[in-house]
Amino acid sequence: MPRRNRQRRDLPALGASTGWAQAESADDGDWLVRTVPGSQATKTYRCPGCDHEIQPGVAHVVAWPADETGSVADRRHWHRSCWQARARRRPTRRH
Repeated sequence: MPRRNRQRRDLPALGASTGWAQAESADDGDWLVRTVPGSQATKTYRCPGCDHEIQPGVAHVVAWPADETGSVADRRHWHRSCWQARARRRPTRRH
C-alpha cells in the first residue's frame, strides 16, 4: 500500500525549503520567499521595492512574514533585485 504524504503545518527551520517557499532571515525579520518563474507570472503586480509594475511573464519573488500571523494578504510580489536590495533601498529620513 502506498504511503500518503501529509502536509506539514509547522514552519521550516530558517534556510530550509518547504518545497514551494524558502525560509529566509534578515535584519527586517523572518520571511518565506517563493520564486515565480516568468512562465507562471500571469498577472501584473506592483513591486514595493521600486514601486514599478511587475508585468506578466516577468520572473519575480513573492515574500511574506514567516510568523503565524502572516496571511495571504501579507504576500508581496517583488522584483528579485529589489528583494535582495531591500535593506539598502529603505526610505531615508530627510530634514
